[in-house]
Amino acid sequence: MNRRHFLTLMGATPAFAAAGVTGASAQGLLATGNLAETARPVWEAWKSSYLQSDGRVVDGLQHNASHSEGQGYGAVLATEFDDHDAFRRIFDWTEARLSVRGDGLLAWRYLPGESNPVPDANNASDGDLFYAWALVRAARKFNNQSYLTRAIRTARALSETCIVPSLSNPGESLFLPAAQGFVHEDRIVFNPSYVMPLAMREVAAATGVTDLALTAQNAEALLLRLAQNGPVPDWVQVTANGIGTAPDFSANAGYEAMRVPLYLVWSGLNRHPAVSQMQRVYDRTVQAGVPVPTILEPTSGVVLEASNDPGYRALAALVSCAGSAGQVGSLMPPFDPTQPYYPATLQMFAMIAANQVTPECVPI
Repeated sequence: MNRRHFLTLMGATPAFAAAGVTGASAQGLLATGNLAETARPVWEAWKSSYLQSDGRVVDGLQHNASHSEGQGYGAVLATEFDDHDAFRRIFDWTEARLSVRGDGLLAWRYLPGESNPVPDANNASDGDLFYAWALVRAARKFNNQSYLTRAIRTARALSETCIVPSLSNPGESLFLPAAQGFVHEDRIVFNPSYVMPLAMREVAAATGVTDLALTAQNAEALLLRLAQNGPVPDWVQVTANGIGTAPDFSANAGYEAMRVPLYLVWSGLNRHPAVSQMQRVYDRTVQAGVPVPTILEPTSGVVLEASNDPGYRALAALVSCAGSAGQVGSLMPPFDPTQPYYPATLQMFAMIAANQVTPECVPI
């Protein structure tokens, strides 16, 4: 399930015009409290580019496939922007097309145009987590307890199938990437970017599945150990002897791992060492015209790939600012709805984190 391989699109020009907002007014949208009102044009632009009318979130670089991750991301954004219609469409499509396992978890991928569009019923735990988080938020925002009932089912299934004792420390728990395929007799394969502490805690509090909150706490400690030697990598394996490189999985800090500092900042953990490691990387490149590293070798810091996509630049600007005590304002670029789905969505998340958690990092 090492499923993300993105082409680097160099030289993308931020263009807020498609969102109906230009120039300094675009940055000003972040400065006020209610994004559902002030940044509505940005949300409408995201929907227009990546959300079909039937509720399917489309990843153009993945042959127009859809993933449980994207459905969960879209559903969270819909709740953030108080868009019950968009949320309901995403929910209905997801339930009809990906809720095929029978245990409350979602199949991880949908391939349009195929005779069997869901060939693999395995789940992706980050997609399930964001989906459950969106359902918890929707139950509250839209006053619909059936969403909470569905969130409880997902949370319980995650606890039962995707949380296991760590081999290196049986007193700690690990959040598996999926229900099948990652636990072996002598090792467990772990993806650090599947952990989103804020989501895990809020889902735990709302559903009573406290394992999620404890696992988030354990994961923060594991991320601290991983960050001792450099940026957190995409994948690792945990054995009785500790943490190491996972064979057949990316050992670089790339498109997966870039979410780790974003999620930590969004969770209010700005000073976590995993944030500090990437802050040092981004500090060298967060300036106009300099591509942002998107894949690097964690130990040496050698940059293997970089991009000018505004979404990656926004993420870098947020992390650089949030990890610096006393810094005011970031160089987060305007939103560009012509960039690929993944950086566009990370930019939406960075915008939300800046607005809600680190207002000192709102662009000025």
